[in-house]
Amino acid sequence: MRFIFETFLSYIRLLFLPLVMMKKTNLITRQGFNQLKQELDYLWREKRPDITKKVSWAASLGDRSENADYQYNKKMLREIDRRVRYLRKRLESVQIVDYSEQQKGRVFFGAWVEIENDQGETLTFRIVGPDEIYDRKDYISIDAPMARALLKKQPDEEVWVNTPTGRKQWFINRVDYEQE
Repeated sequence: MRFIFETFLSYIRLLFLPLVMMKKTNLITRQGFNQLKQELDYLWREKRPDITKKVSWAASLGDRSENADYQYNKKMLREIDRRVRYLRKRLESVQIVDYSEQQKGRVFFGAWVEIENDQGETLTFRIVGPDEIYDRKDYISIDAPMARALLKKQPDEEVWVNTPTGRKQWFINRVDYEQE
């Protein structure tokens, strides 16, 4: 019986060890970390108590099954709680990447990059973590093909980027870092 149990345990370790080893590092800029933290503080300290008061008030009116105020605010409370749980877990798992003098002149995480193609189109964007790209048109994720192609390059270098429509050539005009 003990042999079967030990064999079972070793089998489980073999199955789940790769999952533990594949833990991905979630990079974020200091500015992005502070924004996520501010959102968490706002939701937990201001928004949630306000919605909780509304739910309590609506519940005191009586029949909850036909009470639209109660149902709507209860749904809002669930959404807030879901976002709070996500933000707490995410803030624990991210790694903040601050600017270093060694990065100067090359494209790394947190860089503002200006690129240009043969047709004269220019793009300017910042390379950030996946948590920071939402609601921003001038940010791209470090996981994007463009960002991957640009990493470790410097101004006046050409870069080939594989896109769904084919390979495209870009020239790096400028690399800057925002120092906070």
